Amino acid sequence: MAIKEKIRQVVDDNTTKNGKIFDNIVQLLIFTSLTAYAVETLPNISPEIRKVLFWIETVCIVLFTAEYILRIYIAKKPFKYIFSFYGIIDFLAILPFFMIATHDFLALRAFRIFRVFRAFKLIRYNKALNRFHLVAKLIREEVILFLIVTGIFIFLASAGIYHFENKAQPELFKSIFHGGWWAIVTLTTVGYGDVYPITVGGKIFTFFMLMIGVGIVTIPAGLVASALTKARQIEDEALLETERNEKEEEDEYGTKLLKPVKKKKKIREDTDID
Repeated sequence: MAIKEKIRQVVDDNTTKNGKIFDNIVQLLIFTSLTAYAVETLPNISPEIRKVLFWIETVCIVLFTAEYILRIYIAKKPFKYIFSFYGIIDFLAILPFFMIATHDFLALRAFRIFRVFRAFKLIRYNKALNRFHLVAKLIREEVILFLIVTGIFIFLASAGIYHFENKAQPELFKSIFHGGWWAIVTLTTVGYGDVYPITVGGKIFTFFMLMIGVGIVTIPAGLVASALTKARQIEDEALLETERNEKEEEDEYGTKLLKPVKKKKKIREDTDID
């Protein structure tokens, strides 16, 4: 077996024993690195603890980098992996550390937040979380349509509240763009209360926007719930198909073994008769 295929069975096949061990190690590294990142934000940490955290980060980043390089090596189309969802996540997970190596501290402050992207690496190694990746594919078109419709409603709400409240509250509703914040918190039913209408027309308009907002908020929940059910059905069907194929292969293999035995027995009987 080629070296690349052996590496692929470990890195990219969680059905093998070595593949499962590899997945568990990577998940442990992800949790460790995220915990270290959170501890770093605590105030008044001693230099000794910071040194330990630095070495933990160093070990994690070396192993994450090795994983990234191996995945590029075993990929049938390396550039396709590099620019895929998981490829980008894997790259962003190791990027902040190499910012330190360049001593570009301004860039480091900007890119340190990218360390949180390591949490997304768990999606690859967890079956339940990986189901959401399938869900995203199933409802991609519906989500795009939902975002377009939501954007239209936000614009209409922004324009409407501007025309109702601009004269009464010119400091808060200076333009349609300023009304956009009110439109977003209203249509999402968050309602911070920092910006609100005071005119009769504005209040009536807000009431109708709230009713629309309730419907807008429930749509994503329905889409995700429906897609999760469909994703589970697809997984179950794939599992049944795999088991059926394995059973057919076993039956075919058993039949091939039995045929020579039967033929040999028949020859022996003919010999006895003679």
